[in-house]
Amino acid sequence: MDIYKINDIAELIKDNSYVGRGIVAGKSKDGKKAVAAYFIMGRSANSRNRIFTEKNGEVFTEPYDASKVEDPSLIIYAAVRSLGKKLIVTNGDQTDTIYEGIKAGGTFSGALATRDFEPDKPNYTPRISAILNLDGDFTYEMSILKSADADGTACNRYTFSYAPLAGLGHFVHTYVCDGNPIPTFQGEPERVEIPDDIDEFTNKLWGALNEDNKISLYVRYIDIETGKTENRLVNKYN
Repeated sequence: MDIYKINDIAELIKDNSYVGRGIVAGKSKDGKKAVAAYFIMGRSANSRNRIFTEKNGEVFTEPYDASKVEDPSLIIYAAVRSLGKKLIVTNGDQTDTIYEGIKAGGTFSGALATRDFEPDKPNYTPRISAILNLDGDFTYEMSILKSADADGTACNRYTFSYAPLAGLGHFVHTYVCDGNPIPTFQGEPERVEIPDDIDEFTNKLWGALNEDNKISLYVRYIDIETGKTENRLVNKYN
């Protein structure tokens, strides 16, 4: 087993009908860009009734058809927010928890210590999060909050801190595959390739996600030296 293997993200997900929501963080192959990506999938009509919108550099999930929203509590949130030279990406309203915690002088892991997995019994969907720190040397952290057992009686919290390497990203997603209940992500974030070209990466990721269940994707490349950003936003429902 090659523990240092860098995977093609399309090969990891192309035959998997439901990896849920996923975050990628890392550095482009030329070493010049900090990279973040976030996608959402959905099985129910309520989950599928969503799009990404971008406002002032921040990304939100919003209903595609507001008249059909059943329960907005776990599906409508700020997915991407900036705080100074930090970029926060998550799969839920813990985006705001991290933002407010760091703004008050706290840390990424400290803010998430106040949160649990999602209360969607029996799946107990993990909360996945990432933060890209560009104030000084570029670093990034990722987190997953998971139920400790099948009954949701306790929360296990895992934080991963990375020294970025050119061409390497880390990929965390909420589920292993489809199921009932849905099995949650296992182990460390997966090592994946990050190309230099944002369109290549966006197209590869979007094209590999299951056609029936994919909903939206957002990708951002940030020039580490200048801070200039390049973004791609893809919605299944326009």
